[in-house]
Amino acid sequence: MSIKCSFCGIDQSECRWIFSSSTSNGKHYICDKCIGKISSQIEELKLEYPEEKAFLTPSVIKSKLDSYVIGQDRAKKILSVAVYNHYKRLRKRNAGVEIQKSNILLIGSTGCGKTYLAQTLARILDVPFVICDATGLTQAGYVGKDVEECLSSLLKKADGSIEKAQTGIVYIDEIDKLARVGESSAQRDVSGEGVQQALLKLLEGHVISIPVGDKKSPFTSTVDIDTSNILFICGGAFDGIQKKIEPEKTIGFGHAIPKINEFSYNEIESSDLVKYGLTPELTGRLPVIASLDGLDENALVRILVEPKNSIVSQYKELLKMDNVSLDFEQDALVEIARTALRKKTGARGLRSIMESTMTDIMFEAPDIVCEDTYEIRITKDMVKGGGRIG
Repeated sequence: MSIKCSFCGIDQSECRWIFSSSTSNGKHYICDKCIGKISSQIEELKLEYPEEKAFLTPSVIKSKLDSYVIGQDRAKKILSVAVYNHYKRLRKRNAGVEIQKSNILLIGSTGCGKTYLAQTLARILDVPFVICDATGLTQAGYVGKDVEECLSSLLKKADGSIEKAQTGIVYIDEIDKLARVGESSAQRDVSGEGVQQALLKLLEGHVISIPVGDKKSPFTSTVDIDTSNILFICGGAFDGIQKKIEPEKTIGFGHAIPKINEFSYNEIESSDLVKYGLTPELTGRLPVIASLDGLDENALVRILVEPKNSIVSQYKELLKMDNVSLDFEQDALVEIARTALRKKTGARGLRSIMESTMTDIMFEAPDIVCEDTYEIRITKDMVKGGGRIG
């Protein structure tokens, strides 16, 4: 019996595959050619009528951030609200009132979690995310990376989909390194204020043409990306900013007495960023400022053990594969945290300290022959001296 496609009518012998489906009205068939045509039509309809995402509320976003990022409650709240409003704005882009984009500036000391917070946020939202280091950016025409390369990286992360890239997140790290070195034009350099000016169009929202493929080739094609719906998050430590913004009292014959109160990043305002060296135009395009607290000993200990992907749980899982049970004394965790504080590396330095502590153990563990699970307990002395397996 000859089998024909119920859609196009071609015979089974004229196609590669044919699939059947039984219903109350009998058996029906569809060939692989019709499946290909229907799939293409579905993809076109998806682009024309994109499915509206159910965006997470600020409380849900913060709750998910809490699972990975320890502390920084105020910064997480500010970030959650800003991100929620940003994607809510995308859903209502045809509303009567035009809602402007609110890019975000994260301020905090080295190792307090600025980059990690942005990375975690992008993972939660499931959107394309890239990190660009501001120190490597230069003005167009100079040797170095143009600011548009941030968009090229975002497009690659979105697998070439312009639609996905245009709703992604770009994190620009070390934004404070672009501060002006002085007020006179002679002091301005190509990697400072010039880059700030180049970033304005990206942050504000413009259609930017970026090269596809090798930009050195004379035959390189370009694509247009609208940055209006891309969320830009900038981060910086702004070292020494307190010296430029803290008021001083004078007594007697004008002797200056420094402000006694301890400096807090929460005190920083947009006007302070201008004093530091960012242009008023750039600070105006970063309306949401979230300050992150410096991490103390207790916070670093919690970072070691509490997050879902904590460093301690990762090492425990690695050694578990070698039938080794790993445990840490509380004093050992405290010593790791104190070492990071002494080195002033923040949370970023915890892994390197742990790595140096665990190197000998990880080297010898696979060779241990034991019928039962072998137990290793990390002590404070082992952290200090890199102890070996007994």
